[in-house]
Amino acid sequence: MRRLTIFLPAVLLSAGCAAAGGTAEQRATEDARKTAELVGDKLYTARVWPARDLAHRAADMDDVEVMRVSGTSTAGAGVTLVIRVPGTGAEAGFVPDEPITVKRCFRMRFSTSGDFRDYGTRHVDCPAGEPVKFGPWPATPKIPHERLSKALPRVPAGGRADEARVRAAVASLRLDPKISREFQAEGDSVGLVLKVRPYLSDVFDCVLARVAPGRTSVWTPPRIQRTLGEAGCTTGNALHPMPPPH
Repeated sequence: MRRLTIFLPAVLLSAGCAAAGGTAEQRATEDARKTAELVGDKLYTARVWPARDLAHRAADMDDVEVMRVSGTSTAGAGVTLVIRVPGTGAEAGFVPDEPITVKRCFRMRFSTSGDFRDYGTRHVDCPAGEPVKFGPWPATPKIPHERLSKALPRVPAGGRADEARVRAAVASLRLDPKISREFQAEGDSVGLVLKVRPYLSDVFDCVLARVAPGRTSVWTPPRIQRTLGEAGCTTGNALHPMPPPH
């Protein structure tokens, strides 16, 4: 009788642990929810994004499938996504079973008025059909740094840079129309900026040039100076370069 008394609590304890921890499928579903929340953290932004672009970003992430998109942009009512993600879990207990992997769908909302980690994440039935398909992102034309350097005129010491010649040199490159061109003459020098903003990026691609007596320089400013709102991609910086960031 004593042996039975010792054995029963152990059995009950084991059963209690399994009940408290949930089934393998429940634990896998909870793991999938955590994955969905991490996806939300990566997508969260205070900027206004078009709905399809936000969904495209989600679809670019590993193991994330976008099943449905609704809304126009993250402004106002925001964008609602239904994403499908995997989750893994095993039966709780002293000797866990082999883990299983499931795929679960979650509905999440993203709005500029919402808070970080507040996406209203809700487990839902996966919509019928295939995940939403997205084409490639718009390509960013490459600024021909070396070709520009070779094309720009050289001015001898004591001479004076001619803006018309600088413009003609740039025109000879037949640049992609998406690349903007800015020129500024100051004193005996001419400053030049070739600039393009990659799609949805806050950092410009730009190349600066300064044609001056005795020296023609071509360079790309540091990334921090090319950020939106900074003055790195300007003719002023071409003529009077800012010091590098510390």
